[in-house]
Amino acid sequence: MKPVDSVLSTVLKQGDTHMRATIQNHLEAAKARREENNEKGFSLIELIVVVVILGVLAAIAIPIFLGVQQQAKDNSLKSIAGSAAAAVAADLGKTTPLTTAGGGAAINANVYKPAGNATVTISAPATGTPTLDNFCVTAAGLGSTAGGATATAGPGCP
Repeated sequence: MKPVDSVLSTVLKQGDTHMRATIQNHLEAAKARREENNEKGFSLIELIVVVVILGVLAAIAIPIFLGVQQQAKDNSLKSIAGSAAAAVAADLGKTTPLTTAGGGAAINANVYKPAGNATVTISAPATGTPTLDNFCVTAAGLGSTAGGATATAGPGCP
């Protein structure tokens, strides 16, 4: 490709001023387009740096987020166990309680009905009738951790 000056001098030698003006206008337009394009957007290096920074932040944030979710699930089970224990205690305080068995028996739905993916049982006493002093309620979450998570509440819990 010939330098611009040699092209222009060739055109000038031929005496064609119209051609010279056309070429000059074309070169100026191309230069303006390049300057416009260089001023807009980001360079490839800047984009790569941003992607790397986002990758590092994602690598740090995702495990933290998952840990917060697990902690929330565990606290939810503790809350369910506490609510069920309060309901069982209120039921046991009645003259004719609906809660009459321990040792892993399910809590009567009229006493306490858990919401979501949780099962609630009376895990203590192992034998006999639960009293206000010896019952323990166990709430188990389905699928919250490998093997499920559990929480207990009540005066008879270890």
